Amino acid sequence: MQYTHLGRTGLSVSRLCLGTMNFGTQTSEEDAFKIMDEALEQGINFFDSANVYGGKTGEGITEQIVGRWFAQGGGRRDKVVLATKVYGNMGSWPNFSKLSAVNIKRAVEGSLKRLQTDHIDLYQMHHVDRYTPWEEIWQAMEQLVREGKIVYVGSSNFAGWHIARANEIAKSRHFLGLVSEQSLYNLNARMIELEVIPACEDYGLGLIPWSPLGGGLLGGVLKKQSEGRRSQERMQKTIEQNREKLEAYEKLCADLGEEPADVALAWLLSNPVVTAPIIGPRSSDQFGGSLHALDLKLSEETMKNLDQIFPGPGGKAPEAYAW
Repeated sequence: MQYTHLGRTGLSVSRLCLGTMNFGTQTSEEDAFKIMDEALEQGINFFDSANVYGGKTGEGITEQIVGRWFAQGGGRRDKVVLATKVYGNMGSWPNFSKLSAVNIKRAVEGSLKRLQTDHIDLYQMHHVDRYTPWEEIWQAMEQLVREGKIVYVGSSNFAGWHIARANEIAKSRHFLGLVSEQSLYNLNARMIELEVIPACEDYGLGLIPWSPLGGGLLGGVLKKQSEGRRSQERMQKTIEQNREKLEAYEKLCADLGEEPADVALAWLLSNPVVTAPIIGPRSSDQFGGSLHALDLKLSEETMKNLDQIFPGPGGKAPEAYAW
């Protein structure tokens, strides 16, 4: 396994992050335990979750599964850099969602209980809260750091200016601020190259791409079009909308002798701002297929060909759209 620092911190994390979103919905607890055990065996020490994962509002089923896995002992908790999230709706009553100081306090206590741990290594804001001032958010996060309940703070689904605003206010409070951003990023979804990636680079945030395979679109979907969720009407529509690109992409991968999923992950890993793409296997077989991407180095010619197939927004803003 390869490791890197999470952004500007001294924290070492694996170059692949195990996403747990399927645990409790598409993956049984027994299979989830196998996947997490195998992840540790392969050297993956970075696990990502969220209080809303699991399919039932307010129950945090995915966090409960991870917590019961930790409770088996064997050094599991100490080996894992544990990330989870706050923001989503955990109940129908007021203040059971978003980023008020009241909800942050309630949410972290709930996550700690479900995860059966005394601290969260990376506590991420799942979305920006447009109605809660940063002074309130940072005061709440600072208190949790002082209490030892969280170590680092990260964001998810933030715009570049949200990252800048948050970290400038954190700096004025002599607080470390955001150390990571978890964003939608893959070959077919490159909008964050305009401003989010430059903001991460400038402020020293590690970038943690979610949906690195575009919901399966970049995983060889044309060959497996009739399997699993690929056969669903929504996915079939997406395939047809992107068929020309996908045909060119899968041919390029075949010419390289590589699996499309590995090429998609290797493309992300080649970006120095990317810390670790999140892989979300639903089974042990799916998990094992992701590891080869770590050793796959794409040539300059291949990178250019990928840019031609999936052109992206044209680089950084404002040069991407202005003279």
